[in-house]
Amino acid sequence: MTDNLKKEKKRRLASLDALRGMDMFWILGGQSLFAALFVLTGWQGWKVAESHTVHSVWHGFTFYDLIFPLFIFLSGVAMGLSPKRINQLPLSERTPIYLKALKRLFLLSLLGILYNHGWGTGIPASFDEVRYSSVLGRIAIAWFVAALLVWHTSFRTQMIVAVSTLIGYWLWLSFVPVPGGEAGNLSQTGSWNAWIDQNFLPGITYQNRATDPEGLLSNIPAITNALFGVAAGKLIANASVKGEWRTAGLLAAIGVVSIALGWAWSSVFPVNKDLWTSSFVLVTVGWSFVLLSVFYAIVDLCNLQRFAYLFVIIGANSIIIYLASSIVDWAYISRSLFGGFVLGLPSEWQPLMSVIGLLAVQLFALHWLYKRKILISV
Repeated sequence: MTDNLKKEKKRRLASLDALRGMDMFWILGGQSLFAALFVLTGWQGWKVAESHTVHSVWHGFTFYDLIFPLFIFLSGVAMGLSPKRINQLPLSERTPIYLKALKRLFLLSLLGILYNHGWGTGIPASFDEVRYSSVLGRIAIAWFVAALLVWHTSFRTQMIVAVSTLIGYWLWLSFVPVPGGEAGNLSQTGSWNAWIDQNFLPGITYQNRATDPEGLLSNIPAITNALFGVAAGKLIANASVKGEWRTAGLLAAIGVVSIALGWAWSSVFPVNKDLWTSSFVLVTVGWSFVLLSVFYAIVDLCNLQRFAYLFVIIGANSIIIYLASSIVDWAYISRSLFGGFVLGLPSEWQPLMSVIGLLAVQLFALHWLYKRKILISV
């Protein structure tokens, strides 16, 4: 096998789809497993686990807070595995690449609006009742800006931008007074994020809150999640065959250091998902590095892809199944197929089997797509 073929094989990481699938698994219904297991067993440990399947109310961190930034991080990993500079190409050759990136940016943003249930009260469109901010929109923005940096700047410049963004965001939110307010106000109604969303964000905010969790200002630090993902991808892409385990260890070590730095920073700039604070970025980037190292070691280095198959089929069609989780009534389909069986079980078993049925119908659809090599990407 030639060196080029080795590199190409190495870039096709099964762990990337598997980790992306693990991330999506909790959105598809996996977050309900712990509550169901508690009903079945009564073990208090399941209650502790269940507390991490909801978002933090404001300051703080749960496992569920990691799902969104991990997805952004993985979009950066994909870029880092095969980074390309295009700034030296003639404009005629760059233009199609720019147009494709813009198309992805706008298409993901439109799909995000669809996920939010579309045009307010329906057609005819009530544009002032549309929620334009979305998870998919933020993924699109973070990916787009990170891609432009990867295409036009050195890796050193990308890391300087990432670190400078985190420091600048902290200084802005902590030391610059909000118009009509005060500096350092990190409340849901008095922060810079709230002021900008109330004055510049079109349409409505999530649950009509003053600060939208995917609001305008917090898009800026989210870009750094993608940039640090690029760094992780480059580490894996540059690893020699003999050094792959060392790379897995290095990914884990970087993750631990990032988590520690994030929690240290939280003493003056609290970890907060809705504000997407700089400390939140470091904590989520740290856990993303750790999880990537684990999946890279197990799935790719130990060649155990078959044990991660369910995660792989989710990750291979992650965008479409995420969109379907909003517009398809999977629970109704599950009840139609398994409802009689579930109701015939003892009451303590019913919640768990209901969750398994919900996951089963979605996984079957994803399995069908995967076996037919129908991979829908945006």
